[in-house]
Amino acid sequence: MDRGVPAILDSNITTFLSGVILFQFGTGPIKGFAVTLCVGILTTIITAVYLTRIHYDYRMTSRKLERISI
Repeated sequence: MDRGVPAILDSNITTFLSGVILFQFGTGPIKGFAVTLCVGILTTIITAVYLTRIHYDYRMTSRKLERISI
């Protein structure tokens, strides 16, 4: 998990910056797409990194999960 977080954040930050640039220089529907893209990236980061970790930490501490098989 620790090695995957920087890769997830790097790709999502790059996409988020693309959305900011689209919002800055775009017009009309392009700005709407940029806002939707940025909101989607933020929710993806929150879900993929933080909520998943919280879920598995809870399951490990409550003894419902003894090991994670990949």
